[in-house]
Amino acid sequence: MATNVRALAARCCFAVVDKGRSLGDELPKAQAKIEGKDKGLLQELCYGVLRYLPALEYDLRQLMDKPLKGKQRVGHFLILVGIYQVKHTRIPDHAAVSETVAATKPLKCDFLRGLINGVLRNIQRNLAKENSAENTANLPDAIKYSHPSWFIKKLQSAYPEQWESILTANLERPPMWIRVNQQHHTLEQYLLLLQQADIEVELVDKKSSAIKLATALDVNKLPGFVDGWVSVQDGAAQQAATLLNSQAGDSVLDCCAAPGGKTCHILELTPELASMTAIDIEESRLLRVKENLTRLNLTAKVITADAASQDWWDGQLYDRILLDAPCSGTGVIRRHPDIKWLRKADDIEKLVVLQQQILKNIWSLLKPGGTLLYATCSILPEENSQQIQQFISENNNAKLVPTSDNTNDIGWQILPNEQSMDGFYYAKLEKQPA
Repeated sequence: MATNVRALAARCCFAVVDKGRSLGDELPKAQAKIEGKDKGLLQELCYGVLRYLPALEYDLRQLMDKPLKGKQRVGHFLILVGIYQVKHTRIPDHAAVSETVAATKPLKCDFLRGLINGVLRNIQRNLAKENSAENTANLPDAIKYSHPSWFIKKLQSAYPEQWESILTANLERPPMWIRVNQQHHTLEQYLLLLQQADIEVELVDKKSSAIKLATALDVNKLPGFVDGWVSVQDGAAQQAATLLNSQAGDSVLDCCAAPGGKTCHILELTPELASMTAIDIEESRLLRVKENLTRLNLTAKVITADAASQDWWDGQLYDRILLDAPCSGTGVIRRHPDIKWLRKADDIEKLVVLQQQILKNIWSLLKPGGTLLYATCSILPEENSQQIQQFISENNNAKLVPTSDNTNDIGWQILPNEQSMDGFYYAKLEKQPA
């Protein structure tokens, strides 16, 4: 069993890029094999390689005549891990090179030691030249911005003035946002607790009471985390419960609810709900929902169910529905860089069709006069404003309620790093009585 951190990182990146596996599945399994600070280093190496993959591949192509294939393929990713360390981390070059070369042994590719050592030494020597503005300006956009070409073209079409800033934001490390459980403390009370714990706050969103920390930290250092006083949730995701605006006595449905952050937030803001039902198609992911409910001492009916069907439904209409629709995830690439390499261009059309099916089905479960909040963590108009525009045109009982300051917009599109938040989309629909 490989316990060398660089070897584990190479295996994880190989699993994602060549085998199409999720980093969210692969990384925890790899981290279970190591201890302490090595867990953080492993995450840094995996995230880094996947963030800058095309640029790292380009560097490697300049120094190797033939790519490593077949059984040598994991060695290819080990070299990328090495290049990332030399170019993008503060790890001393000698340590980055020697530890990466040492990783060939647990990966059973000792015969690549000389090659890997030579490539990384070359990268060190040529670093200033490679990073020159003149050199990078002539690179194709896919390499320059480390994103798939199909995605860049979509952004250029949808956001002709903002596409570069979106791609740049996707390469940044995401901030840590927290959500105060207002069943325990007011926002002001918890800010005081953070101050007393010497935890610096950078931003407070007045609309949702979300708090952005100046520096990411271990959740157990947050006052009362174990006792359910606070949760980790991006500022954009925290807008959902506020926009849904559930009232005492409401019957609420959260569709595609895993991992349950929004379900819990709704319950925290409105403990006097008549009922809260959370559904998700993946039973394994609902375990996280149950864990969050337990830690926060909240109650909801949790059901494994397909939101595109009504097999699970008991026939009772809902006052408010949150539909966090399955989507491309293109708004949260900075948190999940593997999305860039797992998502394909032809996935978008399939997702749009699925969203239409779910939206149509779930709309029929809403009471007249009720509210449905459509949400995605996407920034593609096909999944967001265009999707809602089409739905309204096909359903004359659907009225769009403004969700942002610009009332002319169809919904509220948050772009990555806008107000330091993830990319997200919201559209609030009110069901008109017949």
